[in-house]
Parts: sequence; structure tokens; C-alpha cells
Amino acid sequence: MMRYVIIGNGAAGATAAQTIRQHDATGEIVVLTAEPYPMYSRPGLAYVLIKEVPPEQIMARTLDWYEEWGINLVLGEAVSLDVEQQMVWLADGRSLPYDRLLIATGARATPPPYAGAELDGVVYLDTLDGTKELVKKTRRARRAVIIGGGITALELTEGLSHRGIDTHYFLRRDRLWGQVFNDEEAALLEKKMKAHHVHIHYNTEAVEILGDRKGRVRGVRLKDGGEFKCDLVGVAIGVKPLIDVVANSPIATDRAILVNERMQTNVPNVYAAGDCAQVYDRWTEKHMLDILWPSAVAEGNAAGLNMVGKPYEYEKGSPFNACLLFGLHITTMGQINPRRDDDADEPQILQHVSRGSSEVWYTHPRPYRSAWAAENDNTIRLVLSGDYLVGALVIGEQSLTDSLRYLIEHQVNIGDMFEELSAGGPRMRRCLMQFWQSILPEPTRV
Repeated sequence: MMRYVIIGNGAAGATAAQTIRQHDATGEIVVLTAEPYPMYSRPGLAYVLIKEVPPEQIMARTLDWYEEWGINLVLGEAVSLDVEQQMVWLADGRSLPYDRLLIATGARATPPPYAGAELDGVVYLDTLDGTKELVKKTRRARRAVIIGGGITALELTEGLSHRGIDTHYFLRRDRLWGQVFNDEEAALLEKKMKAHHVHIHYNTEAVEILGDRKGRVRGVRLKDGGEFKCDLVGVAIGVKPLIDVVANSPIATDRAILVNERMQTNVPNVYAAGDCAQVYDRWTEKHMLDILWPSAVAEGNAAGLNMVGKPYEYEKGSPFNACLLFGLHITTMGQINPRRDDDADEPQILQHVSRGSSEVWYTHPRPYRSAWAAENDNTIRLVLSGDYLVGALVIGEQSLTDSLRYLIEHQVNIGDMFEELSAGGPRMRRCLMQFWQSILPEPTRV
């Protein structure tokens, strides 16, 4: 009987376990989790913070589900591997032998790189326990500073503002979500944030978190030498893949665990998937990081198939994410770096990719053109490279999202549509709608 061990109980790990059971009815499946919960939705943490749902509602699996699928859920932290003896060692001294091993340890929030990170009042939107603790702290907090430039920082900002806290968002640069948004998109988000009573501080950088005698946050020190008083500091400067378990092992890593198209590492019988895996990307022809829920699910499924001996080559799709920020529906796909052709400097190399984002977003196709359409709070930006659409960002009304994703994912030659798409505005919208209607099955056409 085959023994499968999966380190990690997130989207990749739980998906892999289910896929394995679907193809191996008798094998033993062990899922090792460092958190005392069934699988839950990390994207759902933002909705817990803004009071949209209670913590119980983001549970994606129940304990009964593991029992029904014959999956043994084990609470414990994996700390090291012996790949020759095929053994996983736990922090409490226990060991788990395996025939096939999947590492799906995910990623965790990166602490600030300066003094004060350990103070009471420094918070993250990263785990369920951490979010519960954050909610408790908001009951007494009066003024918060949020540090970070991606989705999670904006979710933290919205959540704290929603809970009635005087919320101040610090940006090192002069544009909101500058790695993704252009000036017009950033201005639209700024308008929404100010309507939610958020104070935005551009070109402002913290260099230290200050504490009182009791070890509690009392403020932050700024790069210009000034101090800013607050009693809560939300940090969302990115996440780092959790790969400590493979330290001192022969498993190859870069910024994460390197895997091939079958999610295999360079060590026999060891696989990796999800946020801790660095997967080959056909769009950039490099091994890239995707900290995206759909990617983790797809990679977990691919790993599960290969672990049971059903060869399956994972072909990474165009990175896709949809979120709701300050009432704005925002969908990003493909390569969307907003830098113009006349910008001289290369885009900033991120040390940490944010949760809910992909490194592919920040790559820069050359040559490229952008097309733009805006109507009230609804905008569409396309990134065109030669005769192909390589990226899109849609804010507000989402009726054209499916057609854009299809064009990108299937690498459709858009030469015949190039003039209309480049024109932006109503011509672009009309062209996309006509294309989508032309490929839909007859009964679904309007």
C-alpha cells in the first residue's frame, strides 16, 4: 500500500489529497498541518476583517470531509527531511515515513526589516489565528498605520477603516498599487479610499516601529526623522515561501522550491506545489512565483495526479485574480506592468511578491502598447504585444472579463482587431463583445 504524506493543508495540499484519493482508493494519505483547523480560505480573511463573514464561514473543508475521503489530518510542524530514508521529522520529535511526499507549506507574511517588529500592536492579515487576534486589537485601537503596497495592504487598510479606526496608509512612492495600476486607475482607487475616510500619505516611509515601556506600539519613526503616533501597525510588505523544511536537504531551491512541469523536485518521490513552489512559466520562460489561490489549486491537482502515477504536465495559465477593494471590483490577468515605453528605468524588482499576486504581472513585454477605456468608475486597460493580447486590468463592470481572459489564455492572434482594441473607448468594448458572442455556443448567444 502506497503512503502519501502532504506537508501543508492549504489549497494545494488539500486539493492534492483529494485528487490522490480519487485515483488511489487504498493508499494511506496523511496531511500534516501546523494550524489547528481544517483547510480554510486565506483570501476570505479580508472578509472576516471587514465583518462580511464570521471566521467559521471561511472554512473550505470540515473535519467530516477528511474522514469521508479517508484522509488522516495530523497536527504538527515539519522541520526537516531525510530524503534517503524518506522520512519527515516533526518539531515534537515524531517522524512520518513516506513513499510519495508533497511539500505544500505555502508562504507567510514578511516582517518589517527594521526595529519594532516584535511589539504588541504589529499585525498581519496572514493566518486565521492572526486575524482573530487582529480583530481583538481593533476593539481598543484608535489610530493605525498600514505599511505595504499590494492587495493585502489595501485589504488591511479597508478592514481597519471599516472598524472605525483612524487609518493612515503609508506609501513609499506617489501612486497607489504602483506595480499594477497606472495613474488613472490609482486616482480612481484614491477617490474610493478617501470616501472611506482613509488618510493616504504618499512618499512616506517608516524606518522603525516605536514602543512604550510595556512593549506596545506607540508610533512609527519616519525616514525624514519625524514620528507619527499610532497604536496599531499593519504590515503587508509581501510574503516569503515557507521552505525551511528543505534546508540541509538536496532539494533544489531558488526563492522557492524548483519543480518541473510534473511538480517534481530534483529528488525522487518528492513534489512541491502552491505558494512554496517555483513553477516554470510559459509566458516569461522563467520559473516564477504565483501567490494565487487558483494557481495553488491547479498545482495541487497536477501534483496529486503525478504522485499516483498518472503523468500530467501542468501548463501554467495566465495569472488571474479578482478582488473587491473599497467597493471596486478589480480583475487582473497576464502581464500588466503599467510602465510606458518612454519610461527610462526598469521596473522595481520586488523582494517579496504579495499574497494574491503573481510575479508575471510585473514583467514587461516589449514592444507593447496599451489601450484604455473609461466610463465613470468602470475602466479597462489592455496590454498588447505585437498581434497578441498579453494582459488586461478591468475595474468596475466585469462583462468583458471572460473574453479578455480567453484571448490571453488561448494566445489568439488579434491582428484583425488590433485597430479597434488600440482605439480604446466604445470601439474597444464593442469589438470585444462581438468577438465573445462569435465564439459562444449558439444557445448562449444574446
